[in-house]
Amino acid sequence: MSRGFATFVLHTHLPYCRLAGRWPHGEEWLHEAMLECYLPLVRAFRRAGRDCKGSLGVTINITPILAEQLRDPLVQAHFRTYLRERIEGAESDSRRFSDAPGLRCTTADFHRDRYRAIQAFFEDEISGDVIGALAELEDAGHIEVATSAATHGYLPLLGDDAAVRFQVETGVASHIRNFGRAPRSFWLPECAYRPGLEQFLQGAGIRVFFSETHLVTGGLARGKARGGMHGPYPESHYVSSHMAEGPARGGTTFRAYMVGHSQVAVMGRNERTGMQVWSAAHGYPGDPAYREFHKKDDETGLHYWRVTGAGVDLGEKAEYDPAVARDVALRHAGHFAGVVQSEIDAYGEGGGNGGIVLSAYDTELFGHWWLEGVDWLEATLRHLAANPEIELVSAGDFVTSHPPREMIELPEGSWGAGGDHGTWMNSETAWTWPEIGVRQERARSLLGTSTPATRQLARELLLLQSSDWQFLMTTGQAHDYAIERFRSHAERFDCLASAIESGDPEGDRLAAEIGELDNPFPAIDPCRYSPVQPTPVVRG
Repeated sequence: MSRGFATFVLHTHLPYCRLAGRWPHGEEWLHEAMLECYLPLVRAFRRAGRDCKGSLGVTINITPILAEQLRDPLVQAHFRTYLRERIEGAESDSRRFSDAPGLRCTTADFHRDRYRAIQAFFEDEISGDVIGALAELEDAGHIEVATSAATHGYLPLLGDDAAVRFQVETGVASHIRNFGRAPRSFWLPECAYRPGLEQFLQGAGIRVFFSETHLVTGGLARGKARGGMHGPYPESHYVSSHMAEGPARGGTTFRAYMVGHSQVAVMGRNERTGMQVWSAAHGYPGDPAYREFHKKDDETGLHYWRVTGAGVDLGEKAEYDPAVARDVALRHAGHFAGVVQSEIDAYGEGGGNGGIVLSAYDTELFGHWWLEGVDWLEATLRHLAANPEIELVSAGDFVTSHPPREMIELPEGSWGAGGDHGTWMNSETAWTWPEIGVRQERARSLLGTSTPATRQLARELLLLQSSDWQFLMTTGQAHDYAIERFRSHAERFDCLASAIESGDPEGDRLAAEIGELDNPFPAIDPCRYSPVQPTPVVRG
């Protein structure tokens, strides 16, 4: 009999970038994530599922806007071109480094072989259908696929219940269309919560959502919200240096709780397992043997160097050895399995019974930024599956089989730096929120019918609300690109709104023209925007 439970919650999201630039900002974000992260993970889940049987304890959130892009034929065609180019680059490097001393030829062959394997998997095993492959894994009971708000809108700052409901209900409807079943679990964008959001989730049939540690336990912001994380995003000087702090609430991340007076549960992220991966001070991805993310070959953009050590300048990085890095990843997997066991044991020794360790991460960490992360995760799942004292379980299954018996009132907050809304509301981004608010108000009188023009208007409003634009402005990762994208969706909304308001007969033609660029949510129902009562979501 198991002493406790373990689950991994993977948050998978990229903004809408179809036909919105290629490199350095645009659709190649998606191509790179497919090649380095999404396809390797699906392949690893299929292998582990065949060998381990039953649940792998993975709840993977695929945001609706990402799912729409992964199913898009044009995105798939562009990915095939990108993948061929990456294979050709690796083949070229294999020839270029064939007589070079050191490890670069070995690493070039490693890149070539893994890219070829991903190409064969994509074309021959899953017929180019990433979403279908995930749905099959869920049908087999190996994983659970969770959903999120339609375009990852930052719900606490939308300031309009109709807008929040439209993000949630459109996201759930898209999930049902793409995956063939109603979701049970929901990832609040940026783990951003304000009291009352659970009512919108309940209205959409959601059973459980996830929060950052400090929202459940109280006290200072913890985990990712404290900063000092591994990852490609720089810290922002716009974010307040203080940490959000609230009174201790007596909550624990080892249990699920009902939120407020709803029938929706919340599960908090385990701090220790989160920091074991995320921490820049002692997280696994900082190991000297692992592939260095930030240094690339000048000709092909491939990686031939390793982390080497903390603080080592890029020019001093040592050559990467794929075999050594894989061995380290497998060793780290064994260590992490031990950490999970020790967390469950400590909770039991403190009087707890049947606690769950929820480890939550951005999916793109695995394979994309931390190349060896896919091997690490697969090996970790195998270690845990073989341990009779730990039961792997998805989030939806856990709250179904162990219904929460206690209620908790959560404070407002997020997993952004500082634990509050500062990453999305600051001096750099404050101007965006009135712009969104004006268009939300305008939409109220325009989205009462379903026509080509109102359907495209609803898409542009959702795309304008994406939290990614504020995030990219704040971090500086793609500041000007984010402003351009935000303004382009605002302008498209305004053009469509004016055509609808004036009864312009060219409105549908304009909608079709804009729809060539922005085409997610083909079954969108604009009438959902401001109903008196929540519109029932049709189950798959």
